[in-house]
Amino acid sequence: MIRPTPAIVTQAGARRLPRWALLGLCLAYILPGFVGREPWKTADVAAYGIMRWMANGEIDWWQPLIPGQLGSMAGQLPHWLGALLMMAWPAQADWLHRLPSMLALACTLYFTWHAVFRFALLGPAQPVTFAFGGQAQPVDYARALADSGLLALMACLGLAQLAHEATPDVFLTTGISAVLYASARLAHGDRVSTSTTLACWVGGLLVLGLSGMPRLTLVVATAVPAWLAWDNLARSPRGNAEVNSQADSVTPHLLPQVAGLAALSVSAILWWTAPWTAPESQGGFTTLQPGSFLKMLVWFTWPVWPLAAWTCWRWKHLIRQAHIALPLIFITLIALSSAVAGGSDRVMMLALPALAVLAAFALPTLTRHVSALIDWFSVLFFSFCATVVWVIWIAMLTGTPAKPAANVARLAPGFEASFDGWAFAVALAASLGWLGVVTWRVTRHPPAIWKSMVLPATGVTLCWLLLMTLWLPLLDHGRSYGPLAKRLAKQLPPESCVATLGLNTAQLAGLAHQGGITLDRKPQGESPCLHLVASPMHPDVSRLPQEGWQLTARFNRLTDNKESLLLYRRAPAAQPLADVLVSEDVN
Repeated sequence: MIRPTPAIVTQAGARRLPRWALLGLCLAYILPGFVGREPWKTADVAAYGIMRWMANGEIDWWQPLIPGQLGSMAGQLPHWLGALLMMAWPAQADWLHRLPSMLALACTLYFTWHAVFRFALLGPAQPVTFAFGGQAQPVDYARALADSGLLALMACLGLAQLAHEATPDVFLTTGISAVLYASARLAHGDRVSTSTTLACWVGGLLVLGLSGMPRLTLVVATAVPAWLAWDNLARSPRGNAEVNSQADSVTPHLLPQVAGLAALSVSAILWWTAPWTAPESQGGFTTLQPGSFLKMLVWFTWPVWPLAAWTCWRWKHLIRQAHIALPLIFITLIALSSAVAGGSDRVMMLALPALAVLAAFALPTLTRHVSALIDWFSVLFFSFCATVVWVIWIAMLTGTPAKPAANVARLAPGFEASFDGWAFAVALAASLGWLGVVTWRVTRHPPAIWKSMVLPATGVTLCWLLLMTLWLPLLDHGRSYGPLAKRLAKQLPPESCVATLGLNTAQLAGLAHQGGITLDRKPQGESPCLHLVASPMHPDVSRLPQEGWQLTARFNRLTDNKESLLLYRRAPAAQPLADVLVSEDVN
């Protein structure tokens, strides 16, 4: 006997979210964080530095040797695009380099919506057909489910900050979402445009590989066509009769084979170019701490992981169908890649589109009590977070309440708050909009299946927007290398060069581009510079006094006492460390 789909949706429940509301929410989610802020540590400022060095012609575009570094930076495609925009409009380089990442985030949302839409159109994904009619129409159901999946993606707690950085990670997520969308189209076989499907498939793989993860590209490009070929074989006339009788998500003809060959060809090229696309953070195996990895998975993928788990349970008798199996393949491969990278949240971000797909299919199966629980939790949690942001902002300006003001002064020494009328107006409008959405959700009970995701997505957007307006000066002060770099630059003679020892890419970029310090590329022993900046963690630091370097100052980051830089100047003879140290731990 064929078991029915667990989705029970009426035509009223399949009404779509108003386009103006969905587009407005997307804009409110995308724009804040890309305009008006400083590059933050560590990956964000490192990517900014790479683009600036490329645009200035200081490093090679194919083998970008970073000043003071031995390796190359990952993800050439995002850096190429940012550097080209910097070269085209140098006066706007501080924010224009983020434009490709902004478009990449928009494409991620676009591909995720269409991936859910295509998966929902498959026969096994459709809701139960009622005996006397009234069930949701296929296209209307797929559209409403796609709205739900997009809202679920925007509601992910881990997506907000990382998706608003000008780093290859944003492009990686775009590439994987494009491949996920192409996979959903492939599941329809010859009933969709072959050229569009292959364009999204090959284009997504290229973006994924050229943005720094060629090995994951190879695995995905092999695993998905292999599953499609197996699924096609299982549904052949000689295959399993029950599988054949279940639905029309058959992949006939040669489309999966063609896609597989194209994928393997592209993957072979990407594998061959792996030496210059392997990222610093993922250059090899890293020790995994299971406890930390599990905690990251729980909060980073909230709230989609409970919904995705519920989908796997409620749709377990259809788990071999494409709308469940293919997202699970993506999630599994990416989770393994994240584990290999030591539990990297940046790698795990690539799984969010697939998790959003599974989360969308949970919504038609939720009871009214569960939906109400999601709504009330969202109201309480995000209202509390927004209130905290407002209270601390008021404390920064007025000194009242006293305890939050004292905490800000302690955690961000030297920060001086000022009133920004434009930021206040935007934050106030967003807060009033949140109150309007909460009032609408509490006073009305729409039957639409996307209703349970409105408050989580709106709440995340609200909190991120408040942080990027009211708290932006504070976050720039605490998370940027600008204050440290400017303090260090004041200790240097005008137009002097500085040698470096043991600094990472982010620190080099912060000193060069946020402090205006001229860094020398030559090794420390060959540099003619009279000053040197070193990391105290480098093993060669202890030998610097014997090599003629005199320690003059130590600089700590304002919000991180564990990270400091040592400033040396060349001296005719070495002196004891305690005799020459002048503390620069100025708050």
